[in-house]
Parts: sequence; structure tokens; C-alpha cells
Amino acid sequence: MELIDTHAHLYVHQFEEDRKEMVLRAVNSGIASIFLPNIDSGSIQDMFDLESEFPGVCFPMMGLHPCSVKENFREELEKVEAWLDKRSFSGVGEMGLDLYWDKSFFEEQKEAFLYQCKLAVDHDLPIIIHSRLATAECLDLIKSLPSTRRPTGVFHCFGGTMEEAKEAIDLGFFLGIGGVLTFKKSGLDLIVKELGLNSLVLETDSPYLAPVPHRGKRNESFYIHQIAAALASTLQTEIEEVAGITTRNAKKLFEKTFKTGFPESNAYSARG
Repeated sequence: MELIDTHAHLYVHQFEEDRKEMVLRAVNSGIASIFLPNIDSGSIQDMFDLESEFPGVCFPMMGLHPCSVKENFREELEKVEAWLDKRSFSGVGEMGLDLYWDKSFFEEQKEAFLYQCKLAVDHDLPIIIHSRLATAECLDLIKSLPSTRRPTGVFHCFGGTMEEAKEAIDLGFFLGIGGVLTFKKSGLDLIVKELGLNSLVLETDSPYLAPVPHRGKRNESFYIHQIAAALASTLQTEIEEVAGITTRNAKKLFEKTFKTGFPESNAYSARG
């Protein structure tokens, strides 16, 4: 049974003591691919190091997280663009809007969002959208673009309404489903019951948002099994069906990566 974790920050400090064992635990359990969204220029080298240690398993993406959009965001975007021009990546992200933490740079977040949409279209890559308390705003920005210049991708850790879910799907996006599905009163179960599996992909967002019974503890890619089981239970189907359809969806989302892979020349260094 093949599974794919479409969103995991396995390069961060929470995994310093057991990173190799943690990745091998996932791989040995049938998790074939793990996609790594970038945060900002400070996380690039650690992400590359993980890719180098697990080639063909860990696939990096390049983008600027909305919570890293500060006064220097244009400089950060220049680095994102430079890396996208230099080597292969699986997607543009993690990018998006965040109205939960710091709202003081919201206009800059929107500018960064649109700029990264352009980069994604130019490089024929999906976007990985962070949309915390801002799903409607993300959808509006996408719709503001000419229809021929709209990227597709995934709404990571989807937390919007049913109407927003359907609108995102109509625009060609998948919805990322993770540990939140196991949280009581999240309401996500009602959305996935109506939508079914055809527009869903699995993710952990490790080390964050661990599923029950690990909620509040460090998340890891191995727990994608528990997310898949929760999704199967919610939809009253077999976990093999969940694995099969969500893996197919992930391969469509990251079609360019699965079709071509990454050349050996990708072993760049962000140091210096």
C-alpha cells in the first residue's frame, strides 16, 4: 500500500536528534514520497541536506511562507526566483496568506502571493497554498489573475467552508487533508463526506498538527497512516481505497516530478 506525504517540514530543528530514523520509519511503512515545502531563505540548506540524504524520497519545493513575509520580503522573493531558475523543484511554496498570527504585513503577503503565482506559471509548477483564516482572500487573488495565468496546486491544511472547497476544486486545486481531520469539532469530516476522495491529498504538516492520539506532540510522516485510516473511517470505505486514490491525486499534483524526477545536478548548496 503506497502512501504519499504531500507536505512535511522534516528539515526543521524538531527532528535534529532522530531525523534519519524518523524518515526510515516512514519509508519502511510504505510512504514512498515526502514533499518538503520551503519556509524562507533560512531553511533552504537544511531542506537540500535532507534531499541529499534521501534522494528519490524527499522532494523540495521553493517559496516564501506568508509568516516570513516581513520588511525584506522582496529580497526573499528574489532568492526564491533565483533558485527556481537554477534547479528543479516540485512546486512553489509554501506560500499564501495568514490572518491568524501577524496581520501587519497582509498587503505584502498579497503581493508575495501574486508574485509567486507568476513564478509558478512561468516554471509550470503547482502552488502550495497556506491559507489560515484567509481561504476566501486566496481564492479572490487567484480569480483576479487572467484565466491563462492562473496556477493550480493544493490548498494545504484546508480549513475553509464547503463553498470555498468547491470553488477551489473548480479552479483546479486539490485539498490537503491532515491531522485536523481527527480533531473533534473541526468540521472537516463533514466537508470530506460530501466531497469524496477525488480532490483530496494526504499530508502531515510535520512537525505540526499531529493527529489524535498524538495531538499536541511532534508530528511525523509515519502518521500519514493514521490520517488515511481516519479518512477511510469518515468515508466508510477501505484504507486501501483511500491510499490508492490519494496517491493517484498526489502523482497528478506533482506530475512533473513523477514524470521526470530530479537530475543529479540538483545537488546544489545554499551556503555561502
